[in-house]
Amino acid sequence: MQIQDLPFPDPGVPDARSGPRFLWWLFRNQLGGQLKSLAWGLLHFASVSALPFCVGLAIQAVVDGSGAGLAVAGGLMALCCAGNAVGDTFLHRAAVTNWVTAAARVQQLLARKTALLGSALTRRVAAGEVVAVSTGDVEKIGWFVEAVSRFTAAALTIVLVCAALVVYEPALGVVVVLGLPVLALAVLPLLPRATRRADVQREKAGRATELASDTVAGLRVLRGIGGEELFLDRYREASQEVRHAAVRSARMWSLISAIQVLLPGLLLIAVVWHGVHLAREGRIGVGELVTVYSSVMILTYPLRHFEEIAMAYSFSRPSAKRAARVLALERATDTAGSRAAEAPAGDLYDPDTGLLASAGRFTAVVCGDPDAAGRLAERLGGHPSEEGTSALLGGVPLDELPLESARTAVLVQDKDPVLLSGTLRELLDVPASGAVDAGDALAAAQCGDVLAALVQGSLGADDPMDARVTERARSLSGGQRQRLALARSLITDPEALVLDEPTSAVDSHTEARIAEGVRSLRAGRTTVVFTSSPLLLDRADRIVFLHDGKVAAVGAHRELLHTEPRYRAVVTRETDEETAAHREASQAEDGLTKALDDRRPLNGDRTADRGRTAPDGDVLGDDDVLHRLEEIEETA
Repeated sequence: MQIQDLPFPDPGVPDARSGPRFLWWLFRNQLGGQLKSLAWGLLHFASVSALPFCVGLAIQAVVDGSGAGLAVAGGLMALCCAGNAVGDTFLHRAAVTNWVTAAARVQQLLARKTALLGSALTRRVAAGEVVAVSTGDVEKIGWFVEAVSRFTAAALTIVLVCAALVVYEPALGVVVVLGLPVLALAVLPLLPRATRRADVQREKAGRATELASDTVAGLRVLRGIGGEELFLDRYREASQEVRHAAVRSARMWSLISAIQVLLPGLLLIAVVWHGVHLAREGRIGVGELVTVYSSVMILTYPLRHFEEIAMAYSFSRPSAKRAARVLALERATDTAGSRAAEAPAGDLYDPDTGLLASAGRFTAVVCGDPDAAGRLAERLGGHPSEEGTSALLGGVPLDELPLESARTAVLVQDKDPVLLSGTLRELLDVPASGAVDAGDALAAAQCGDVLAALVQGSLGADDPMDARVTERARSLSGGQRQRLALARSLITDPEALVLDEPTSAVDSHTEARIAEGVRSLRAGRTTVVFTSSPLLLDRADRIVFLHDGKVAAVGAHRELLHTEPRYRAVVTRETDEETAAHREASQAEDGLTKALDDRRPLNGDRTADRGRTAPDGDVLGDDDVLHRLEEIEETA
């Protein structure tokens, strides 16, 4: 796989059981690129490590006065330089390719998982963590996957050089062979502490990223309540914690780097001291001493890769753990479904609650628990994130359909729909039946002022459809974003449309016009709206009231206001005291009405009513009774 071939046609099925398993899976899935990197790395490191032998041969040839030997040494040196240049060039190309392809594979996997889980992802994993995994963590993961092949090439080169030194000059070669393992393993006792400090740093950085993401997402609200300074102080505190953790981690890695410099220097001193004694005794020549000395100096270069692989693993392990945790999330249902793809039609029914939304009608659902309403809305769309009984459309269980078919049949717009950046034309370019024009959808959602705001904020955009929508449409108000999302949902024109609080952020006048627009545009289509707004409820064909997870009442809005106290409490936001007052007023009204119905006039005389009493014991006449009834009705 080359960089120009990205993205992958299929990134594969990851092993997300743990962070190390996920890293190993990534390594195996680009084995060809790893072998290329290994081969070019061996050429590069071997060419660099062979230079001291060439230099030693040249010096010895000069000492011996051998022109032929000097020519051979020069030719070998030129060959090593060429191998070094070619190997280094293609090693860098292979390493960057491995890094980019590994990071791209992880990003594709995360994007596929995000699309599969939808809004359920942020209910199970913090949004900031998802951002951290898909940005900084993929680079750390790609770094380690790429560094493995270079480390392997460096380790093999060290083994080959040690073997060559033992053969070339056993007396000094043994010293090098005994000293190099000490150099490579000396930092191992420090790695656990360095890894822990790196983990702490990454954890604190992840929390800071989450805080920053949440703050930016709610900045408009924070400014409205004057809370931006509070969250800014929290971010400053989190940022300082990250800085302190980074400094502590850097101290440990600097100590490891110092050891990687100190110990090779001590080994070099030992080799030179021992070699000088051997040369004075005549046991080795000057060229051999220079060769061994130069080889030990050159070996410090591949030895640095031991530090790099340790650092790469320390930083990538928590990143891989987070990525594996996200990739291990699964839906409660099989997205492939057990039925053939089809587009069912008919009534939308939820067996758990008993909710029935008749085909072709505008049904409003009132639920006192917003979280329960959100779960029910998700269940009505099929393939929810939580296990449960499947909703049925036309008698067909939606969970048994392929996910794509279920989404085509039923579209659910949740409380916080996401608006992607781009032009308005691109935003509204969604899979649709083609029966609803973009202009009609925008008009039904009352987006006139939204179009004007977008044109005003976009330079050179005469056509509103070419106006730019910023990231998550943050340049628009909450109500404008809601209406734009509603227009996008209306364009799709699904068989059943489920809207969860689609007008919670708009004013009452706009809300009334939206209710009429949606009702008109969706005529003959099944529409379910979760809301407690009287303006929407009054225009619905049918109201379904849910209490304790079950259908408690069904009827028209005005009817339920008078007959169902729990419904009235939810819709009118009554307090417990107000509900009790309404109950007492209703009882008083019933008593007075009964008293009025039970009167018995005698010979047309109204004096028989003088003995009738009210519930509080007062004696009332007809005029008093009627006046009291009017007072009660006005109070209610």
